[in-house]
Amino acid sequence: MAMTAAVKDELSRLAVTKPCCRKAEVASVFRYGGSLHIVGGRIAIEAELDTGAAARRLRKDIWEVYSHRADLVIQSPGGLRRGHRYQLRVTAGGEAMARQIGMVDGQGRPAFGLPPYLVNGPLCDCEAVWRGAFLAHGSLTEPGRSSALEITCPNMESAIALAGAARRLGIPGAKHREVRGSDRVVIRDGDAISALLTRLGAHESVLAWEERRMRREVRATANRLANFDDANLRRSARAAVAAGARVSRALEILGDDAPEHLAAAGRLRLDHKQASLEELGTLADPPLTKDAIAGRIRRLLAMADRRAFELGIDGTDGPHPAAGQASPAIAATGPEGSIGPQSVPAAQAPHGTAVTVPTQAGGVSADSAAQRSQELPASTDTSIVSQVGPGALSSPGSR
Repeated sequence: MAMTAAVKDELSRLAVTKPCCRKAEVASVFRYGGSLHIVGGRIAIEAELDTGAAARRLRKDIWEVYSHRADLVIQSPGGLRRGHRYQLRVTAGGEAMARQIGMVDGQGRPAFGLPPYLVNGPLCDCEAVWRGAFLAHGSLTEPGRSSALEITCPNMESAIALAGAARRLGIPGAKHREVRGSDRVVIRDGDAISALLTRLGAHESVLAWEERRMRREVRATANRLANFDDANLRRSARAAVAAGARVSRALEILGDDAPEHLAAAGRLRLDHKQASLEELGTLADPPLTKDAIAGRIRRLLAMADRRAFELGIDGTDGPHPAAGQASPAIAATGPEGSIGPQSVPAAQAPHGTAVTVPTQAGGVSADSAAQRSQELPASTDTSIVSQVGPGALSSPGSR
């Protein structure tokens, strides 16, 4: 059974003997689930409920407390209604009862909110008000991320009055919300929901709610921890494999040239691949701190990478360019490593002309410069040809 139906079934079977509490519950049911009608020129009050037990309870209280007879009409499911609806209408003496429960004022005008004798009444009346409101238009969702206890109210005044009754009962978190044009009182805190159900008298529902809530929290905690542990284990395994491979390559590169204290730290890493840095520090002789063992392994890898670069072999973390082979960025620089115009030897240019061309990115190569120098006039034999733009050559003699 859903939580809403279970709570309403338990509340409809709760025995209430105090007359003030019974009056408050009847007034609350008509306020939050009822309406006023004019039948034959007289005022009639009507309440609509969704459970047969609640309808029988209301009909009994109307007769025993107010001495009025209520007509019960059962509507079958159809259209948007998925279940039976139970309508109770008080026609004979409806105006008098409407005055008694605060539905109309002394002049016969409709009243909003709860009557003063319920707002300022004892705490047991506040409990009865909430009990009647839940029987009329209450709902309770399953424990979880979006669990909530909601009461749909006919207007803003009745919603504010219901939230004030919850504060008088010491229930925190009862707030008035307007959702899709309807006023509601919502409680989302799980502890507050349990406390309110206990005050209303739904003790069996409280136990079922707490059990489902605890089961869901335990399951969520277990799943979260399992996911975290699994992710941490996978990450630790990948890191251990990568660290072991780098340390093994570093010892292979350095060989006997590796300092003893750094080589000892590397061998500890190879012998205990699944151990943490703190555990490696305790296994060292003498024992080291986590930062000390991490620093030694880091210096070992850095020393091996420098040696590999000098020798032109692969380092610890991947292939390195061979010794003496310049990278594309280095090839664009001059002999001294500076980027700028480089002189083409005179033997490569006709008539002994020294052609100055930049070899950085976007410049002209030496072969292209020599080919272009053949097209220059003879007056430029003794001049220095310089490049003033990408692919353009000029000289003082050609101007």
